[in-house]
This record gives sequence, structure tokens and C-alpha cells, in this order.
Amino acid sequence: MTVIAPPEPAAGSPRPRPARRRRVGLARATAMLGAALALVLVFHTMVPDVAGLGLVVDTALPWFGLAVPLLLVGAFVARSRAAIAAAVLAALVWCIMFVPSVVPLSWTAAQASDSQLTVASQNVEAGSGTAADSASTLAATGAEVVALQEMDAESREAAGSVLDEVYPHRYGVGTVGVWSVFPIENAQMLDLGLGWKRGLAADLETPSGPVSIYVVHAASARPAAHDERDAMLTNLADHLDRDENARVVAIGDFNAGSSDRALGDVAAQLSEAGQSEGGFGFTWPAAAPVVRLDHVFQRGMAVVSNTTVAAGSSDHLAVVATLNLQ
Repeated sequence: MTVIAPPEPAAGSPRPRPARRRRVGLARATAMLGAALALVLVFHTMVPDVAGLGLVVDTALPWFGLAVPLLLVGAFVARSRAAIAAAVLAALVWCIMFVPSVVPLSWTAAQASDSQLTVASQNVEAGSGTAADSASTLAATGAEVVALQEMDAESREAAGSVLDEVYPHRYGVGTVGVWSVFPIENAQMLDLGLGWKRGLAADLETPSGPVSIYVVHAASARPAAHDERDAMLTNLADHLDRDENARVVAIGDFNAGSSDRALGDVAAQLSEAGQSEGGFGFTWPAAAPVVRLDHVFQRGMAVVSNTTVAAGSSDHLAVVATLNLQ
């Protein structure tokens, strides 16, 4: 059998261009990745939590924005309208979801009123040996209320040695505690369904009327083990739903990032303001924060300021917020 070889291209005829093929491949990849990113951003709560995938996606969601500049560069290099459209779509979705929360609160914050409540909260990290330092730093912010989490017997005593002199009213249960310049009424352990003493609820009797306060230290969350944390946050939302006070504050270590689906029921009832100086307000790990696990949620008040503060040697930054009571 005779095989006839294809004729050689005539001199001057066009040859296949590898650069063009690469651009086509880049265009297709960029368009697919841009569309996929936009879909994940919008429907991240529908990502199945198989082997903790949902938790990882929810937690990392703000960081997905780092992919947007790469997609835009790839799209323009590929000179593809479809790729550019997909990259721009991903950019718009990310901006809609996160830009409002990273714009400095100071640009739009309410004017300070004559009646305010400043709350400060930190997970002091049991065993760090610096609970007293944390307490001193938080008291120095001028906060009327200081809430601490993850206290063992030693850290509770150390924090109390500082705060008891400044705050005449206090209540603690298990690993959490609250100190206040305002009287504390109806204080009780917050039953979050697991029998753990890692939450409390009380009323702060301020000159402007009562404010419900919840101090929470949710269970730890790991990709393959976060059911207990999810149950605690769901039960917290149930308590918030039954709270009859017009003004409510829920603070502490929620062990859930701001975009975590487990916070959905809490965030549906209470809101969290952006940071006074802008940004995401990440709190953990303190040395190089990548996620905001510590929150100040509220309803019925206007937030004047909201910041993070390094205190002691805890692996969590503290959160400090000032609210108008009137």
C-alpha cells in the first residue's frame, strides 16, 4: 500500500501559528474560570460541605478577590471579548459582595451622641499568661463593657485583678465573662444546646434603657469537624429571635468568618458594621490575621466606630465598637 504524503505548503503560504493557539486556549480557560468564580461567589452556600469543602470555601471567600486581577490580565492578553466579559463579571460580583463591608465606616458613621455604649471583646487564649495585659489594654479603650472568652481559672483571676477595680458589675460562667460599668440584670448561662458553659446572656441597665448582651465562645471549626459550632450558632440565633429588647449586642469569638454560612441566621437578625479605617477587620491569627472570627453584632443602635486592637499575647485580636444608645 502506497502512502501519499501531503504536499508541502507553497512558499509564502500561511503556517499554523502557535501563539494564536495559545491565545485561544488562554481565552477559553479565562472565560471558564471567570464564570466559575462568579458562580461560586454568588452560590457559595450551596457548595456541598463534603470533607469540609463548604467551610473552606466560605472562609476563603474574601480572598477569592485575588484571582480577579489575574483573570483580567489573562483576558486582555488573550484579546477575547468572552474572557474579558467573564473576568469583569467576576470582578463586579466580588465588589458587590465585599466592597460595602471594606469601605471605611468613618466615611458614613453616625455622629456620636451624648449616650453611648463602647464594648470590647477578646479571646484571651487560655494558657497565654497575658489575660491581665489584655484586660488592661481593653479597659484603656474606655469601654463601658469588657467581655472575655477562653478563660481558665488562672486567666479569670488575672483579668479580674485588673477589671474588678474599674467595673463594679460582673458576671461569668465557664470560660466567658463580662465586666460592666452599668448594672447587670437577668444574667444567666446561655444554653446553646451542648451543655457547655461557653456563653452568657444578660441585660445591661444603661441610663438610656436596657440593652441585651450575649457573650459567646463558639466551638472550634475545622474542615471535617464543625457540627458543634454550627449547632451553637443556630441555637444562638433562636435566642436572639426570642429577645424582646429593642437593643441587642452579641459579641465574642464565633469561630466563623463573616462569609460563613453558619452565621447566616445570626446575621439575618443582627448586623455588623465595617471597620472605622476600612478593610475586613480580620482577627485571627493575631500575628498575621486572615479571617475575622471575632465579631460585634448589634441591632437597634447606630455604630459610631468599630476597630481591632492587639492586646496581650493572645492569638486573637480584640474587637472594640462604640454604639449610640440614642
